[in-house]
Amino acid sequence: MLVRTGTARCGDPADPVDLYYEDLGDPSRPAVVLVMGVGAQLPMWPDGFCDLLVRRGFRVIRFDHRDIGLSTKLTGRRADGSVYARVARYAVGRGSPVPYTLVDMAEDVRGLLDHLGIDAAHVIGASMGGMIAQILAGSHPERVRSLGLVMTSPSTAFSSLPRWRVIRLAFDAPGRDAPREARVATEVRNIAIINGPNFLPTDDQLRERVESLTARSDYPQGSLRQFDAILGTGSLVRYARRITAPTVVVHGSKDPMVRIRNGRNLARIIDGARFVVVDGMGHDLPEPVWRPVVEALAENFVGT
Repeated sequence: MLVRTGTARCGDPADPVDLYYEDLGDPSRPAVVLVMGVGAQLPMWPDGFCDLLVRRGFRVIRFDHRDIGLSTKLTGRRADGSVYARVARYAVGRGSPVPYTLVDMAEDVRGLLDHLGIDAAHVIGASMGGMIAQILAGSHPERVRSLGLVMTSPSTAFSSLPRWRVIRLAFDAPGRDAPREARVATEVRNIAIINGPNFLPTDDQLRERVESLTARSDYPQGSLRQFDAILGTGSLVRYARRITAPTVVVHGSKDPMVRIRNGRNLARIIDGARFVVVDGMGHDLPEPVWRPVVEALAENFVGT
């Protein structure tokens, strides 16, 4: 599989960010841009998942968002006030002042397309990436050939909360000065809970994944600012209602992070969207779910 790498200058020209990206497959083929979630570096789109798309005849682009991976870190920037106040506002669909919002991150994706000379792409977003993809498709419909929204939400007021076992993870994080082994063990536990019990990789596989990602970039502050970007943006309904691209919403039946009713609600909001449930899938992309997810996405590409 052909792999090209580079950085794209994106964002506000007065305050730009550089996004690191990988461009996979034949550059003459239709482009698929993969947009990941909070704190998720580009390898969180697994190589095998990307290869399935490349073998179907697509050019696949995955990248690190601002503040994670090998992209620009916005060190020192923070939202003022209590995060609990931002969470309360978000729960009723309202935004808050934050260093950057999902709108800024959607403009980053548009900048990446510009850098690569891609007029329009199939856009696939997972979790927070699905929120960013909604904004991109609603704000710049001419850039989105089709839209795949995976394990994500429209962030409506009073959306269904994550299951308690997921919420509890936020209150059981290791301290800032915790030894590396404690932080790795916590990440392994967190992935196992968010993945759900079905299709769960072994502890050794999860540990290898965490250690590989940590070696590539270890910058938890960026994840916190990305979480604030979600809170700061508020409800996405105004964007979702403007989406005109053919859309499929794909959700796992056992997602403990973004509850399935949020995905179903999103499909209702977007005119003509199709809703596909992957049985047993949680909030992750383990190998057994690659094929059904790719099949749902590829069916949505047809005719665009």
